[in-house]
Amino acid sequence: MQPYTGDDFYCDIAIPNPTHLNVVHEDDQVLAFHHTRPYWATHIVVVPKRHIASLTTVTAADESTARRLFEVVQTIAARVEQTHGAAAVLTNLGNYQDSKHLHIHIHSGPRNT
Repeated sequence: MQPYTGDDFYCDIAIPNPTHLNVVHEDDQVLAFHHTRPYWATHIVVVPKRHIASLTTVTAADESTARRLFEVVQTIAARVEQTHGAAAVLTNLGNYQDSKHLHIHIHSGPRNT
């Protein structure tokens, strides 16, 4: 895969091309996959398929999508916790958010070097 230089990897690359990813979960609203450049030993990204810019831009109109997103995050995080004994869940905002699309990281284990 070519290096990505845009500002929404998820809308531009991941969601339209899930066959290029190591998918953990996919349904009509949510895609979850192993990060393409993992920072941790286990690193899964969960994204809504419909564009939502970030956690701080979620509105009442996004309720169904946000609810489904968090259901999937909860299920995958529980599986990671059960498998590895621990899990962390995080999202980034503002300048910390490289891709301007709401995405949630689920990770466990040491940070990759």
